Amino acid sequence: MTAPTIDSATFEELKATTGTAFAMELVGTFLEEAPGMLNDLRTALGAGDADTFRRAAHSLKSNGNTFGALTFAAQARALEMAGLHSVKSGGTGPLDELDAEYARVAATLAALRYA
Repeated sequence: MTAPTIDSATFEELKATTGTAFAMELVGTFLEEAPGMLNDLRTALGAGDADTFRRAAHSLKSNGNTFGALTFAAQARALEMAGLHSVKSGGTGPLDELDAEYARVAATLAALRYA
């Protein structure tokens, strides 16, 4: 069984805690900023910048957990924990997988935002 793109309980808790309007504002900010963070991962990988790589992966992980994008968050966490050199030696597959999962997350969050 495939995990849902967004864990509904986590997303509902976010709305209950912050208020629906603010939660939707957070979603908008994430949808605007995440593509840049994903690009930062690739740029850092190419430049050998371990600190930027770790920070971008950490931010993506944290944001994913906030919205209930648990698969996305787990993928970002794996990149954060593996570190730049481990990812560099293994190729861009994990980054490609994170990009693909982000596309699913973005589509789902956009639909939730305008529902």
